[in-house]
Amino acid sequence: MSAPFVLAVPAKGRLQENAEAFFARSGLNLVKPRGARDYRGAIVGLDGVEVAYLSASEITTQLAQGAVHMGVTGEDLIREMIPDADRRVVFIQGLGFGFANVVVAVPQAWIDVRTMADIDDVATAFRHHHGRKMRVATKYVNLTRGFFSANGVIDYRIVESSGATEGAPAAGTAELIVDITTTGTTLAANGLKIVDDGLILKSQANLIAARGADWNEEARAVARVILDRIAAQARARAFREVRARLANSDTALLEAVRQQFGAQTPFGGPTWSGLLTLHCPPDQVYALTNFLRDKGAEAVAVADLDYVFSRDNPLYTLLEGGLDGGGAS
Repeated sequence: MSAPFVLAVPAKGRLQENAEAFFARSGLNLVKPRGARDYRGAIVGLDGVEVAYLSASEITTQLAQGAVHMGVTGEDLIREMIPDADRRVVFIQGLGFGFANVVVAVPQAWIDVRTMADIDDVATAFRHHHGRKMRVATKYVNLTRGFFSANGVIDYRIVESSGATEGAPAAGTAELIVDITTTGTTLAANGLKIVDDGLILKSQANLIAARGADWNEEARAVARVILDRIAAQARARAFREVRARLANSDTALLEAVRQQFGAQTPFGGPTWSGLLTLHCPPDQVYALTNFLRDKGAEAVAVADLDYVFSRDNPLYTLLEGGLDGGGAS
């Protein structure tokens, strides 16, 4: 490749560990050949790929500019930092870590404030009584403006927060906040509560592609390899392989295992010798083995799967559709 395929991942902390573990589960081992302190790496056995270790906000900026092909960052940052995000990036897959909700929180002492409509009423009364707009402390300026506008709240002004946002009401620098939370414990410890309809966004770490990157044929081929591995590992995690030899595996039996146990026949019906291979959801394995034994199987073998590759890859299809269906604004 004339230029490398660039994959951006978080540079430190739990996010880096989780991102590296996610790729490793799919056989994509991220390494730093020049040492642990280096901010450039590679994927073992996959030529033409450069791994860029950046902060989550830097990854978001690089995706917006098309300077990297793919990156791992939170949806909250993408929605906040990239206007019209769905036209500029492709959300390929949520990764199951980095969970956080962007929420509206008010002081617990506001006992009659439970909804955004209540906040609208309080904001109007606050301006009438104090002669100024109610203040909202947040790092999520764009998300806040969009959400408040959608809920008809206009009598407020934003105070951009650079520190611990949850402490702003107690410090007297704001009346309420918009911030991220995972359990709500920190908010409660600071005398705050989330309003009932104040969930702005459920966020998690995502694998995201930049529409504006150079998606030439070679870059797409690399992306196909990466997404094939990820999709194959996800399929493998969703099933166990069940094998049994049956004297009679007719159409009715195959339909029964599909309907009753959610099992699939990845290689079609049984072989000429009666060997039947099924892929079954883990929580249905024991029930399926009992069913097969009742149907005459002398033994049933169950095995974990490492990868299940199929002709169709929904992740790559999603990427291609996003790239070919529209460009960056």
